[in-house]
Amino acid sequence: MAVGTFRSFRNRNYTLFFCGQSVSQIGTWMQRTAVIWVVYTITHSAFMLGLTVFAQQFPSFLLSLWGGIVADRYPKYRVLLVTQFASLLQAVLLAALVLSHSDTVWAILALSVVLGVINAFDIPARQPMIQEMLNDPDDLVNALSLNSAMVNIARLVGPALSGIILQKFGAGICFSLNALSFLAVLTSLLLMKILQQPAAQVKSKTSVALAEGFAYLKQTPEIRITLLFLVLVSFFILPYNTLLPVFAKVIYKGDATTFGYINSFMGAGAVAGTFFLASLKTGKNLKRVLFWSAVLLGISLILFSRMSSFPLGMVAVVLCGFSTLCISTGCITIVQVASTKNMRGRVMSYLAMGYLGMLPLGSLLIGWLSQKFGTPYVILSQGCASMLVAGIFFNFLYKGKPEVKPARIND
Repeated sequence: MAVGTFRSFRNRNYTLFFCGQSVSQIGTWMQRTAVIWVVYTITHSAFMLGLTVFAQQFPSFLLSLWGGIVADRYPKYRVLLVTQFASLLQAVLLAALVLSHSDTVWAILALSVVLGVINAFDIPARQPMIQEMLNDPDDLVNALSLNSAMVNIARLVGPALSGIILQKFGAGICFSLNALSFLAVLTSLLLMKILQQPAAQVKSKTSVALAEGFAYLKQTPEIRITLLFLVLVSFFILPYNTLLPVFAKVIYKGDATTFGYINSFMGAGAVAGTFFLASLKTGKNLKRVLFWSAVLLGISLILFSRMSSFPLGMVAVVLCGFSTLCISTGCITIVQVASTKNMRGRVMSYLAMGYLGMLPLGSLLIGWLSQKFGTPYVILSQGCASMLVAGIFFNFLYKGKPEVKPARIND
């Protein structure tokens, strides 16, 4: 099982990418945790938590389609070099702002918007590029699962480190360490041996390219229905993590370290989910995994909403992390393997719209509802919504045919 679980490391470029991203993602999660905590500490507002997530991710909703076109028109490797360097500059500016004591909530939100713009172009290039790093396309599910494992190990380590550093040294150090972490991913990209296989130059206008991508979705129900499922989950359910600072400070009477631990327990569940997916045999029906993950997420959110004990609450949080990871990675995998190479960037941009676009809109709604009705009741309703979504997509996820096999690189 060990060889099968880590088989994607046979690919040199993927191994370099994995190592560089591992360092960078720890810094990214440190920054995410610090930004959320700083905003909540200043404002004590659940709505402002939702607005912070909105500022970080809504630009991806607005610009991800153009990001997909860029990924299809230009070599994804070059796009990644630009976006990763831009992310480094954003982290440097955020660190300088805080260390100079010039930070305000609105300045932090403005730099969060900048990062959202960068991600709108980064994600449609980064996810499809993983497939281009593999010599054997049958390694795709394994590679995506290991990539998710790396992200969620960082999610396990990053918030815990961030909580400790926030308490002892302040947010500026968290942001500075994130800036340094981008040097690792830039180094890994520069060490790669990339075959010059640029994407076909799209001669059509941007509007035509967007229309082609939309038409492709209409013709591919496997992708279309999976994206619709992800849109509903991202809008109504996944914004539950926006409210975690409220649980840390109000329900559990804790501080930044408590918030870091909650995120780390969620990361532990996500790590378990990634190794679960990475160990699945080729041809396993991922749609059924999505169905049961939505059910499990619903149950775990309902339990979490009713628990005032921190240890018991963390059991539910681990289950939340596990099921959330299975949903997000499962959807990404199904969409990637069902799309052709010349449309993959645009398809991934639609996925970014569904995931990183609906999530901030849902976060605004969830933040407002929490302010009005109370955080535990909102989390409870989100658990019920997850069960409902699983039921709505029962025929497609549980009774439907297994997803298509991975397409060849040059399809």
